Amino acid sequence: MAEEQEWYRREAEDALSALKSGRDGLAPPEAQKRLRRYGANELAEKKGVSPWSLFLQQFKSFLIIILLIAVVLSAILGEVADAVIIGIIILFASGLGFVQEYRAERAMEALKRMAAPMASVRRGGKEVEIPARELVPGDIIILRTGDKIAADARLIEAVNLKTGEAALTGESTPVEKEDSVIGGEAPVGDRRNMVYMGTAVIGGRGNAIVTATGMDTEFGQIASLLQEVKAERTPLEINLDRTGKWIAISALSLCFLLAGLGVLRGHELLEMLIWGIALAVAAVPEALPAVVAISLSLGVRRMAKRHALIRKLPAVETLGSTTFICSDKTGTLTQGKMTVRRIYADDSSIDVSGVGYEPEGEFSAGGEKLSVESQSALERLLLIGALCNDTALTASGRVWEVSGDPTEGSLLVTAAKAGLWPEELNRQFPRIGEIPFSSERKRMTTVHRTPEGSVAYSKGAPELVLGSCRYIYAEGRERELTDKDRESIIAVGRGMSDDALRVLGLAYKRLDDGEISEAIEQDMVFTGMVGMIDPPRPEAKKAIERCYRAGVKSVMITGDHKKTAVAIARELGLLKEGLALTGVELDALSQPELEEMVEKIEVYARVSPAHKLRVVEALTKRGHVVAMTGDGVNDAPALKKADIGIAMGITGTDVTTEAADMVLTDDNFASIVAAIEEGRGIFSNIKKYLMYLLSSNIGEILLMAGAILFGPLLGLPAGAIPLVAIQILWVNLATDGLPAIALSVDPPAPDLMKQKPRPRGQGVFTREVVTLMVVGGVWSCLVNLGVFKWALDAGRGMLEAQALCFITLVLIQFFKAYNFRSDKQSIFKIGFFKNKWLNIAIVWEIALLVVIVYTPALQPSFHTFSLGGFDWLLVVLLAATVFPVLELTKAFFRWRERQKI
Repeated sequence: MAEEQEWYRREAEDALSALKSGRDGLAPPEAQKRLRRYGANELAEKKGVSPWSLFLQQFKSFLIIILLIAVVLSAILGEVADAVIIGIIILFASGLGFVQEYRAERAMEALKRMAAPMASVRRGGKEVEIPARELVPGDIIILRTGDKIAADARLIEAVNLKTGEAALTGESTPVEKEDSVIGGEAPVGDRRNMVYMGTAVIGGRGNAIVTATGMDTEFGQIASLLQEVKAERTPLEINLDRTGKWIAISALSLCFLLAGLGVLRGHELLEMLIWGIALAVAAVPEALPAVVAISLSLGVRRMAKRHALIRKLPAVETLGSTTFICSDKTGTLTQGKMTVRRIYADDSSIDVSGVGYEPEGEFSAGGEKLSVESQSALERLLLIGALCNDTALTASGRVWEVSGDPTEGSLLVTAAKAGLWPEELNRQFPRIGEIPFSSERKRMTTVHRTPEGSVAYSKGAPELVLGSCRYIYAEGRERELTDKDRESIIAVGRGMSDDALRVLGLAYKRLDDGEISEAIEQDMVFTGMVGMIDPPRPEAKKAIERCYRAGVKSVMITGDHKKTAVAIARELGLLKEGLALTGVELDALSQPELEEMVEKIEVYARVSPAHKLRVVEALTKRGHVVAMTGDGVNDAPALKKADIGIAMGITGTDVTTEAADMVLTDDNFASIVAAIEEGRGIFSNIKKYLMYLLSSNIGEILLMAGAILFGPLLGLPAGAIPLVAIQILWVNLATDGLPAIALSVDPPAPDLMKQKPRPRGQGVFTREVVTLMVVGGVWSCLVNLGVFKWALDAGRGMLEAQALCFITLVLIQFFKAYNFRSDKQSIFKIGFFKNKWLNIAIVWEIALLVVIVYTPALQPSFHTFSLGGFDWLLVVLLAATVFPVLELTKAFFRWRERQKI
């Protein structure tokens, strides 16, 4: 087979000969033979990760490894129950991560199956429909409006054929195709006699001979390059692994140091070894993987309901720190559906309501509703728009769709709003001829049989249509066009264009029977103009405002014209005081110059995917966390470069989807904002959990360290320790378990989307967070040491002193769980009992505590006794003191923040 890049330079017959095919296509046996030779027409995927490998990957975390060692040591030392419980926690955390990542893999496969196209081919002289994966070089594919092109092919026939190649080349406008030879070297975007896999037929029809399939296509070559890109670890993965290592190493070192000091103070070696392991297990945050997995998994589920499919789990959290969203215009910020907004007919400007392809809306002038039946010029104009049209309007359930050119689709929808349905009109006025649209003529004319004889209906560029008219339809009759009429029409058309509307002129002419030629487009009757636009999504405006309040800047990046982009951006409230640049103006800037002004630019128009990459690099250099949307193959590098790559689920390509961290199943900007909110909520909940857990662990370790290191100074008896091993483990499993996990599903704070994004690189442990953890831990240590010493001094004995210290410690951590629902806001402002899961967890743990305290069989093991009313009052009041201490600390933070303003 000849080199791929040479097919556009060959004559059609030469291509047929080289591929040993003909206009009747391949014989079925030959097609099967070639399928075995060339393989299936599909993109070869990078070898997927097996479910077993995916599961084993969950155990690579340093924290999980430490916990596995703890399980083994606990089992060796006879603490079987503890080993089993920690093992269950490990399996739970790893299982959640595995299930979510496995589901993400399967979800992406489902998306690919949904996109698997069929192809119409000619084989053995007959047209048949086959799965696109069975196409082979030499097949003759038949192309019609709306078809997805399933392989690279050389056109052998093209009739008004236009394709959308944005997915491959970034070209936003339809590309007109031809079947003639192209001389010399030509880039992919200029090969007008070739069609490519992954693109679509926008209009017209054609036949082509397949020249490349699967990974040999242009699409496949880009896909193979992307598969070589190594995925980087996210900040969350790095931070959590680092945090886990730091906590685990510090805790293990300190615990065994304390155990060694205990031996020196007279305790038995085996007793201190068990005690040290117990304290180490308590200090290591074994629920951290579970909490992170739960937070991310629940966040992913909530986001899926809000039309955002997460491909890379930790990317959810990265969304929460996003400072810039660079979004496409068409279909993301806008409906992606051309809609007629204004009509000019009979010297009147008429507004049309309704958006999208639903045939619902009204016609009004000067705020007053119009009846189309009483407006003959308007009715005639709508009739022309519906008949001079090659597009179809269909309903699939309650969803209306357009097959063909979106501009023509908007004319059909507008006519349907007036009760003029295309199917009925075409039956009443059948088409008997046409002069098709071409880029040179910039107009289209169709001829129809009517009760009044043959009539030509024409639409196109307003200046050309007006130039071909001698008459105008006004006040219910035809009259000659005057110069004043022409000036008025041109002024109105210019005004519509200034409002970023795409304008078409419409005209008609009664014909004598005879040959249909371009001569019929002379001396026509001008009927009016329509102005259309791809309207903004109503929800996008609200989403942009939410972003603004949240400190996230929204930027439009589009291949559309600057005038249109600016008009839409202003309507959305996206363009305020910033700049709007075109791709040409961007090219004139050096990278340092772009970096200097990039934060001021709010609209980029007529840009290519390469420009997107420059914008991402400039924003990243300025320290921003960037989310970038894209749908074409050429967008993939920018999506890879961005902190969060967002692919379009409807208009996007498989290659772009593979490069992305997140896929929008509805291509809607508002879904990005919802994902940012979820990301912030997830990070906030991980922070709440870590604050609570580490503050509790600090309190436990300080309590034990204080008793061992400063026991003599405090007057404690030799060998006195506040907690025994089983009490430490109970505190760890009970208070650090369910309450901690409940914090991972805490409802988001009311002001979550009013807070500024955290700076790039800022982790969980800010000054405020560390201060709260230390204050909570130190206060817990002081209270519990005080209880322990008081009980001993009061002659209560070691067992009762340890029991009172144990119960106080458990209760103090329950109070802290509520304090740590926010690191800034008062618990009374965010709602004391808003987290029902935390309430249930606390009630459950209190019930278990009561069982341990009052069950005679458990009292010896847990060193407890049946407390009286005074003892309960004492431990509850002392434990509750942590509550005002932490609330006052947060109040101080808020006061200091106000002082800065």
